[in-house]
Amino acid sequence: MSAIRVAVLSDIHGNAAALDAVKVQLQRERPDFVVVAGDLVMNGPDPAAAVDGVRELEAAGALVISGNTDIAVGDFDFAAAFPWFTDGVPESYRAAAEWAHDALGDDRVAWLRRLPAERRLWCEDTLVLVCHASPGSQTLGFDPALDPNVVLERLARTDARVICCGHTHLPEVRDLGWKMIVNDGSAGYVFDGEPTASWAMLEIDGDQVTAEIRRTPFDELAVANAISARGLPGDVYRAATVRSGKLVR
Repeated sequence: MSAIRVAVLSDIHGNAAALDAVKVQLQRERPDFVVVAGDLVMNGPDPAAAVDGVRELEAAGALVISGNTDIAVGDFDFAAAFPWFTDGVPESYRAAAEWAHDALGDDRVAWLRRLPAERRLWCEDTLVLVCHASPGSQTLGFDPALDPNVVLERLARTDARVICCGHTHLPEVRDLGWKMIVNDGSAGYVFDGEPTASWAMLEIDGDQVTAEIRRTPFDELAVANAISARGLPGDVYRAATVRSGKLVR
């Protein structure tokens, strides 16, 4: 039996140009499954096109879940979406969420609200969990600098052999033997210094599980200029982040 291939992408953040570039790659690669691990619309210049692109993937069989910023856009529950802001969510975050909500329209917002927080996929005898940040959480991620004991604690919240996630915007494959974390990074708003769309390809062949990070170029300058032209609070930093591939704030 041939190996099962699963494409993993997340954190599109309203960057439809990056998503379209990844979708071209997916058409060439023809994986067995596609999973999309949340944070679909907030920050980028074209949330409606991003949702439409993800819904096309979903119609073709992709598993799609919600991320923390999707909660902010869909329902304006800022405390749930950004619990680390204990003194209140900055106005730039609120403005971006409200703008994306309005840009989506009622049908797309209703779809966004219906997305589950997690999905599970059986690949023969291997269980794959699709979550946004970590098992059971849309906000507590697998930061590369996280204490190893905390990593183990978060991994223990699922029986899945493979955890596919995003949230940190830092692509990484972490194979711990008994479990593997596949953090695809961000297909639209990456923070590792390479301004391309980051995603991952997981391959399961019997007991053997491997994964690799893929990078897909897109017109980052055009996307950055579109963000700048929008003129929301914080857009100068969002544009610089897309242009540089590094978090600017």
